[in-house]
Amino acid sequence: MRNNLEIGNRIRVIREDLCMSRNVFSEKINISESYLAQLELGNKSLGMNTLISLCEYTGYSSDYFLFGTDSSSDLAQKIVRIVNRLPENSLRLAYEMLRSIKSFSKNEKEHDDFEN
Repeated sequence: MRNNLEIGNRIRVIREDLCMSRNVFSEKINISESYLAQLELGNKSLGMNTLISLCEYTGYSSDYFLFGTDSSSDLAQKIVRIVNRLPENSLRLAYEMLRSIKSFSKNEKEHDDFEN
């Protein structure tokens, strides 16, 4: 039961850090609001599908949710966390910026390959 409470607290802190209500956050991770409330209170155990949804949506590792340690210092995961916090009207701009960076990086690689 203690582990459920610790896991639930980590979920709640992340949700609050994202400035999301239980209703909105539960929709994003495809669970009911009541199930999310039970998870956050430590009354329910975290299921595998929900863990996967949490990891995919928040960018946090399963290690973080389960054990409180985030072994992932992967920069891509940090970018996911930032993007998930953006308001809807900023997502298009972020997408275009990332596409430009990808295109620039591809051109740089081709340029480097040509010179070598």
